[in-house]
Amino acid sequence: MTITQADAGTLWQELTSRVNGGDRFAGLFASRSEGGPLVLSAHVATPGRIDTLDAPLPPGAAGYPALTPGIGAAFWYERVIHDRFGVVPQGHPRLAPLIRPGSPEDHALPRHVAGYGIFTIPHGPVRSGVVESIEYLVETPGEAIPHLNMRVFYKHRGVADRFTGMTAADGALLAERAEGIASVAHALAFCHAVETIAGGRVPPAAGLVRVLHAELERIASHLDVAVRLADAAGLAVATARFALHKERVLRLVSRLCGSRFGRGVVVPGGVSAQPLLPPAQILAEAAKLRKAVTADAAALMATSSFLDRLRGTGPLSPGRARQHGALGPIGKASGYADDARLARPYDGYPSLATRPAPGPAPVHTAGDALARLRVRWEEVDQAFGLLRQAAEDLAERSGDPLRLPCEPSRGRAAGWAEAPQGEVVYDVELADGRIVRCQPRSASFHNLVLMHEVFTGDILTDFPFIEASFGLSVAGVSL
Repeated sequence: MTITQADAGTLWQELTSRVNGGDRFAGLFASRSEGGPLVLSAHVATPGRIDTLDAPLPPGAAGYPALTPGIGAAFWYERVIHDRFGVVPQGHPRLAPLIRPGSPEDHALPRHVAGYGIFTIPHGPVRSGVVESIEYLVETPGEAIPHLNMRVFYKHRGVADRFTGMTAADGALLAERAEGIASVAHALAFCHAVETIAGGRVPPAAGLVRVLHAELERIASHLDVAVRLADAAGLAVATARFALHKERVLRLVSRLCGSRFGRGVVVPGGVSAQPLLPPAQILAEAAKLRKAVTADAAALMATSSFLDRLRGTGPLSPGRARQHGALGPIGKASGYADDARLARPYDGYPSLATRPAPGPAPVHTAGDALARLRVRWEEVDQAFGLLRQAAEDLAERSGDPLRLPCEPSRGRAAGWAEAPQGEVVYDVELADGRIVRCQPRSASFHNLVLMHEVFTGDILTDFPFIEASFGLSVAGVSL
C-alpha cells in the first residue's frame, strides 16, 4: 500500500487526476488519533494494489473543500464523515444525515419532485418478511417513481469504532460479523491488511481453504438473489427450489467448519483448521450441487413471464457504472468490471483459473435486473469451477501447514477481498499489538447509493425486482 499525504485541495486534485486516468475511487473516510488532527483518507484502486491518500486537516478546522463535486462517488462517504465528526464538506450538494437519525426536522418527509398529485410513500423500515431495516421514501404521482430517497441509519451499529483496542485475532472475529452475507470476504479483507503489516503470506494450503469458503459464500449469496427475484415474480416452485439449493450450500459450509456462514475459518496468518470433509467428498458434494443448480437456473431463465419482469428494469448505464466505479455484479452487468480476484489477486486465486472456459468472460451492457442476474449465474458457474480446482489442489497438499505466525505490533495497511457484492476494503492501523483504527468499507455501501438513479421509467411494481437484483446488505451499508 502506498500512502501519500498532502492538504485536502492538493490531494483531491491528485485523486481526480488518477480517476480520470483510469484508476478507481475506492472509498473515503476520516479518522482522528488521540490528540491528533482529523485526517481524511481516500483509497484508489489500481492494478495490483490499493493506494491511500491522506489529508490532515488544520487543528480546529470546521470544514474542507468537498470531493463530491469532482468525484460523485464520494457523495455518501462525505455524508458519513459529517455525521461522525461534524466537519462540513464545503460545496457538498446535499448534506443530510445518513448513518445517524438526525434532528426532528430531518425526519420531515423531503420533497425533491414538484407537481400535481405528487405524494411520498414511506416504505419501511419495518416490512413484511425477514427484511433488513431500511426506509425508502418513494416520491410518486401514483405509479412512476421519479425520485427515491433512502434512510439507512436504523441499522447503524458503530462497527468501525468497536475495533479500537482489539487484538488482530479478535478483530477478525468482529470483521466476519460486520455483514452476514459476506462474512468470509470481510474476514479476508481484514486479515489481508494485518498480514501485510506483518510482512508475511499465508501458506498455499491455507490460501486454497480460503478460496473454498469464499466461493461457497458467493454461491449462497447469488442463490439468495434468485430466491428473492423468483418470489417477487410469484414463482412459488422456483422460490422453493433455489431456497433449497441455498440451504444445501449453507449446510455444506457447516459440515466443512461448523458454521453455516464460514465463521472462525479465516484467521491472521492462514486458516484455523483443515476442512472437516476430505477433498474427495467436497468434490462430490459440489458436483451434485452444480448439476441441480444449473438445471433449475436454465429452467428459470427460460420462463418468459419471469424474464419480462427483469428485462429493462432498473437499468444502470455503462457510462454511469464506470464513472461511479460500480462494484461486483452491478458493475459487470453494465460493462464495468474490476474484480479483485483478477485485478489484485490474493490467497489461492493466482494459481487458479478465475475465468470460465473457454474464452474471455462475457460482457454485459444492458445494466438491467436481467443482466445482473445473468452475471450472477456466470459467477455461480465460475465459483463451482474454482471449488473443483481448489479441492483438487488441496488433496495434493495433505499435511501442509495451514497457518504461520502473524502477530504484527505496529503499522498500517489496506486489505481487500471480492465479496459476492463486490470488493470489500479494510484500512487497519496497529500500535503495540492493538488496533488503533480500523475502517471497513463494504461493496454494499459503495453500490447502494446507485439505487437512487435506476428507477427512471419504472413503476412501483418494479421496486422489489430492482432491490433484489442489487443483492446488497443494509448492515454492510451502515457499519
